[in-house]
Amino acid sequence: MNKYYVVDTNVLLYSPQSIFAFNEHTVIIPEVVLEELDRFKSEATERGAHSREVSRIIDELRTQGNLLDGVPLNDHGGILRIETNCLETSLPPHWSRGKADNRILQVCKGLAETNHPTVLVSRDTNMRVKAVILNIQAEDYRNDKVASIEEQYTGRAIVYTSSETIDHFHLDDTNWIESDKLNIYDETNHKLSPASFVTNQFLLIRSTDNDRHTALGRFDGEKVVQLKYRNRNPFGVSPRNIGQVFMQECLMMNAEEAPLVIIKGPAGTAKTFYSLAVGLHRHLDCRPRDYNHILICRPYIPMDEDIGFLPGSESEKIGPFMRGVRDNLFTLMSGHTMTESKEISQVEDTVQMLFEKRIVQTEALAYQRGRSLYKYWMILDEMQNATPRQAKGVITRPGLGTKIILLGDPEQIDNPFLDSRSNGLSYASEKMRGSKLCFQVTLQYDECERSPLAAEAALRL
Repeated sequence: MNKYYVVDTNVLLYSPQSIFAFNEHTVIIPEVVLEELDRFKSEATERGAHSREVSRIIDELRTQGNLLDGVPLNDHGGILRIETNCLETSLPPHWSRGKADNRILQVCKGLAETNHPTVLVSRDTNMRVKAVILNIQAEDYRNDKVASIEEQYTGRAIVYTSSETIDHFHLDDTNWIESDKLNIYDETNHKLSPASFVTNQFLLIRSTDNDRHTALGRFDGEKVVQLKYRNRNPFGVSPRNIGQVFMQECLMMNAEEAPLVIIKGPAGTAKTFYSLAVGLHRHLDCRPRDYNHILICRPYIPMDEDIGFLPGSESEKIGPFMRGVRDNLFTLMSGHTMTESKEISQVEDTVQMLFEKRIVQTEALAYQRGRSLYKYWMILDEMQNATPRQAKGVITRPGLGTKIILLGDPEQIDNPFLDSRSNGLSYASEKMRGSKLCFQVTLQYDECERSPLAAEAALRL
C-alpha cells in the first residue's frame, strides 16, 4: 500500500538524502518546509550546507515535471510532491496558525482526511506528540539509526573450550585455534552452543573444566590467533585489565593492518590516555617514525558552529575544549610521583613544547572536511557527539599511513539532536562491523581505572 510520508524540516537538515529513503512511497514536503530551509541556507555551518544540498536536490527534481503534481524519485515508483493545499483543514483553535510546525501538521491532517494513509516523519519529539493529538501516525527518521545500545557490537566476547585446547594455544606464539572448537554460553537455554564470530573480534577464552584457566585471542576471519602486543608497554604504560589489553592490541597495529580503530566505553577507562600513549610511542620512540603528527579533534556543537566568531587563532579558540588532552599528556610525561614544583613546571614546559613544535595538533572537527591526511595519528575524541555524516566525513579523510581512532561513550551524549542509536560513534561502529580494516573494543564499567569514585559514578549516575 502506497503511503504519504510528510517530511519535517529537521529530517532534511539532518540528512539531505532522506528524500530518497522511502522506496515506492510518496514523499510530501509542505511549502512551509521550503521557507524554513531558506532561513538556514546562508549559514556557514553543517546545517547551512545541508539546507543548500536539499535545495539543489529539489531543484534538480523540478526539471523532471511539476512538483505540485509529483515527480518520480526512483525506479520503484517513489514520488516527491510539494504540498500547498489543506489550508482550510481545522486545527485546535488555540494552536497558532503562524507556526511552521502547525502548518506541517495541518498538511498531515488534511491528507489523512482525504483517505490517504499519512505518516509524519520528524526528529522532533514534541512534534510527534502533537501529531498523536490529531490522530496522525508519526515516526522518527530511522534510516541512520542502529541497534539499541544493549545490542550494539562490542568487539569482544567470552567463549569456552577444553583445557587441552588452551594449553596447546599457549605453547607457541604461532599456534591458533579453529573457531569450531569454541562455544558461547547461550543465556536463553543456559547451555553452551556453537559460536559465530565477527572478523577482528577479541575473545576471552575460558576452559570448560577450570574457569580460571584462560587465554586471550582474536578472530582474524578464519581462525583465532594470539595477540601480538599484549606484553608491550607503549610510552611506559601497561594494560591493567582485559579491555585495555584488547585496546592496546588494536592501537599498536600499524596503519596498514588497522587503519581504523573504534573504542567505546564509560568515563575513566583510559580511552584518550591510551590512544595518546601509543601515538607518542609511535612518533617519539620509533625510528623511522610511523606517523608525522598526532592530530586530535573533538566535536562540540557550539565550537563547531560558532568558532569563526570567537577571538584568537584556531588553536586559541578550541584550547578550552582540549584541556583534557593536556591533562593526559601531563600524566604521560610525569607519572604520579612528582612532588617538587620545579619538576612539575618542567613537565608543563614539555607538554607545551609538544604543541609548539606541532607534534601534537588540535583542530575543530568541522574543519576536517575535504582534507587528505598522510601519516597522521588521528584521535577523534567524544565522537558520540558527532553526527553519522560527520563520522563518515572524517573516516574518509585518511591517506596512506594514517591511522584513525574514534573514541567515546554512547551513553554520554551532549548533542540534543542525537541519541545512543543515531550518533556518529555508534553509527560508524555498526556500519564498519566485520570490516578487515576496522578493529573495535568496548570497555566495561568495571574496567574504569581513573579512580574508585569515577568507576562508581560512571555506573550509578
